[in-house]
Amino acid sequence: MPKPVLAIVGRPNVGKSTLFNKLIGERRAIVEDIPGITRDRIYGETEWNGRSLIVIDTGGIEPGTDDPLLVKMRAQAQIAIDTADVILFVCDIRTGLMPDDRDIAVMLKRSGKPVVPCVNKADAVGNTAPEFYEFYELGFEIDPIPLSSVHGTGTGDVLDAALAALPPGAEEEVEEDRISVAVIGKPNAGKSSLVNRILGDERMIVSDIPGTTRDAIDSRLDNEFGKYTFIDTAGIRRHSRVEDRIEKYSVLRAKMAVERADVCILVIDASEGITEQDEKIAGIAHEAGKATIIAVNKWDLVEKENGTAESFTKKIENALSYMTYAPILFVSAVTGQRVGKLFEQINYVHNQTNLRISTGMLNDVLADAVSRVQPPSDKGKRLKIYYMTQSSVAPPTFILFTNSIELFHFSYQRYIENCLRNTFGFRGTPIRLILRQRGDEKDQ
Repeated sequence: MPKPVLAIVGRPNVGKSTLFNKLIGERRAIVEDIPGITRDRIYGETEWNGRSLIVIDTGGIEPGTDDPLLVKMRAQAQIAIDTADVILFVCDIRTGLMPDDRDIAVMLKRSGKPVVPCVNKADAVGNTAPEFYEFYELGFEIDPIPLSSVHGTGTGDVLDAALAALPPGAEEEVEEDRISVAVIGKPNAGKSSLVNRILGDERMIVSDIPGTTRDAIDSRLDNEFGKYTFIDTAGIRRHSRVEDRIEKYSVLRAKMAVERADVCILVIDASEGITEQDEKIAGIAHEAGKATIIAVNKWDLVEKENGTAESFTKKIENALSYMTYAPILFVSAVTGQRVGKLFEQINYVHNQTNLRISTGMLNDVLADAVSRVQPPSDKGKRLKIYYMTQSSVAPPTFILFTNSIELFHFSYQRYIENCLRNTFGFRGTPIRLILRQRGDEKDQ
């Protein structure tokens, strides 16, 4: 189930970033009593009533300004609005209803998205003051909600209203036998071209349907390999050439697509080589625990010599040293070179990330690993690993019970992970190791 997206918007200095920090439970946004501090969108996650939510903070909107920086901030906010499932429209009860509030309300109504009006800084004035009732004039279907983002009062009511306002598509379940594939990568790497080649080469397309919760395009495809939904992150509507190239936007698009996916295809532009932005987007898939395939696109544009592919592979493995498990395919969306092999790889890594190993087999591997390489020790105390069991799949997650978490160094964890991979494969998927100390019931 995809995570709903809440965008916090409003004019400058109404307390948007303070509300954002309160919702996600950490001080990620810079909070100062100066308009224009938050220039770009910032995103985080929260949980409410058993639902995980993505929250986007935005810079203040000043509808009538021609200031270049404020125009850019307004464009950033528009991107967040288009991305969101529900909009939290923050106003300030202390200043009362302002003309810019009315203008922003008109813009939000045009978006067609559900809007929760949030009347902030109500801790001192209260929701019975005449100033509060002014905000009913905005004319949204949802009544204004008083809150104090500083103290956190009213935030629960805001989240309740946001969940109630979610469109039906935000709750849509995915068919169990259908694999969702997110095609991610930086702008202009050829994501759309690759998806178009995949769909264009097949004659059994079930349907092309808009993404249920955001502007990405979901394309369903059934063929002899299986049932798939391809999420083309480049399918998000472009508002301006400049804004579409902003690094944070492409990273945000990738993050949200990854959340919805079973398998990720990271598209790298062979003509540019692997870049810092590729590394960031790859990290999103890895941290989310998603099975991943690396597709080096535009391979037809690269002049080949002996060892060209091997050299490129080494560069990828060096840059993505945490993701050496991911298979690498050299493809061309233009010529169709090796594109057909993607289906085999998708099925393979999907099976690998859902692989479940019996406790008995795991502990046989563990005993062999410990006998070959002694666990580390410190000041006469040696690490003991009592046993290991698998707790979940996608990604494969293992709990290791030990006498000392502190002695279980990262290097020895990596050694155990490599032993698991050498024995069982787990190709294309990250592995999670959870350490538990004897008598300690909490995950570490």
